Formats: sequence, C-alpha cells, structure tokens
Amino acid sequence: MQKYVVVVAGGSGSRMKREIPKQFIPVAGKPILMHTLESFYNTDAAIRIILVLPESQVLGWKSLCAQYSFEVPHQITHGGDTRFQSVKNGLGQIPDHSGLVAIHDGVRPLVDSKTILAAYQVAEEKGNAIVAVALKDSIRWAQGANNKVLNRKDYQLVQTPQTFRVELIKEAFQRDYDPAFTDDATVLEATGEKINLIEGNYSNIKITTPEDLIVAEALMADR
Repeated sequence: MQKYVVVVAGGSGSRMKREIPKQFIPVAGKPILMHTLESFYNTDAAIRIILVLPESQVLGWKSLCAQYSFEVPHQITHGGDTRFQSVKNGLGQIPDHSGLVAIHDGVRPLVDSKTILAAYQVAEEKGNAIVAVALKDSIRWAQGANNKVLNRKDYQLVQTPQTFRVELIKEAFQRDYDPAFTDDATVLEATGEKINLIEGNYSNIKITTPEDLIVAEALMADR
C-alpha cells in the first residue's frame, strides 16, 4: 500500500524571537525542516513526501535546499490561511483515494522510525492512528477564580504524525472548516469515526520556543 506524508510547515519566527520562520532555524547543523523530512525518508524511502509551505516561503526553502545540498525527494504545495486549509491542500496532491497518509508538523524533527511505522500499520488495520503520550505533570481545570484537580491518567497529550487511510481523511476534509477542529483527528472524528491512540515518544517535541531549541539540540546530540 502506497504511503504518503503531508508535512505542514506554516510557522513564523515570532515566538522564537527570530526573523526567519521557525522551521528554517538551524539545529544540529541544518534547518529543522530538513531533519523532519529526513525522518520519514530514512524510515522508508518509498514514502511520498508532500511539503506544505506558505507561498512566500517557497523560494527561501529552495535556496536553503541548494545551500545545504538537500536531496530528499519531496513535492511542494502552497499552504492556506488556516492549518485546516493547508492540510486540505496537501491532501489534494495525493492522486487517488487509496493508500495511507501521515500528517505531520514540520517542526517535529525528532519523530523516530518506530513511531512512524507503527502509525502506518495501525492506520492500515483500523483506519487511523493518532500518536499520543501520557501526561507527566498534575493538571487542574481552571475557569476564572475557580479550579479543581483532574486525574491526569484520564488525559493524553496528542502529537503527530496522525495517520489515516487516504480515502477516509480526504472525505473528512471535504467538510467546511470548524474552529473545533484542533487537529486532523478531530476532523475525522466529526464524521463519526472512532479515533485510535497509539503510544508516542516524549522526545518527539514540537519546536515552538527558544527553550525547545536547546532541548532539540541536546536530543539530537544524544542520537
């Protein structure tokens, strides 16, 4: 069964306090986004990589690819005004309605092959596979001055990749955008499909703040 990955990279550098988009910031010798694409390519070179970028960042990305002699095969398409639209644009580059597609954050470069392969396998068997990890910290519900403790065992932190049978997720994305769609799993869930959680990895961090860069550098150095 053909495997695809839609890598969504639409971030800016605002929370990083940088002038360049966060996915282009170098970590361990190359831009974050290159590490992300390599994670899938090195897992299985037959995975077709679809990279979703804002139109304004495409030339910059191509320049970086030339600068770093980056040769991982990938197809580029333009993002939309929302993540929902960007993912929909990426899915639109898949030529048919069969196969498996992982949807992954461009700034999660530390996803490992074990997680990627497990997600594809479960998605093939059950229709979808959503990577998540258990909470480590205590959590409290808070609203204004009121708050109460919650049982952290009842909650999971959702990561990516979120992996689906192509026909199911393409059909799900035909609906109109809803602010309740916080990720790709919620889009599919709105169709009535049951969501299947699989075990993720705590090193699969989303790099969004300067502190995350420090952690990512350390984790990559330890690989």
